[in-house]
Amino acid sequence: LQKSLNETFGADKYSEARKEVLTNMFSRPMQMALYFCTGVLEDETLFRHYALNVPFYTHFTSPIRRYADIIVHRLLSASLGASSPIKMEKEAIQRQADHCNDRKMASKRVQELSADLFFAIFVRVRA
Repeated sequence: LQKSLNETFGADKYSEARKEVLTNMFSRPMQMALYFCTGVLEDETLFRHYALNVPFYTHFTSPIRRYADIIVHRLLSASLGASSPIKMEKEAIQRQADHCNDRKMASKRVQELSADLFFAIFVRVRA
């Protein structure tokens, strides 16, 4: 797919813009990752990472980026015995995960609407 897209982009001054638009359009249908507390979910198949084909998976980035990553770092640290357990009930952790998911989806929606707006402007100017 990537090879086919690269051939489609061309080499003119708008090739990078086409690349961004098409890449964005192809990635939209992909399922968005969700934060959740494993202690409240009974179905362990939800812990699986489909693309990596691993049964248990967690993801995080630098804890300076997102609050959810701070929670994941603290929970992993406690589970490895490197720090004391955090003083949050699993239901409270799930509420935080739900809030982070809501904010992430709202942010993604604004990003998509912004991309749609700029694409419309791009098409209008080119027409």
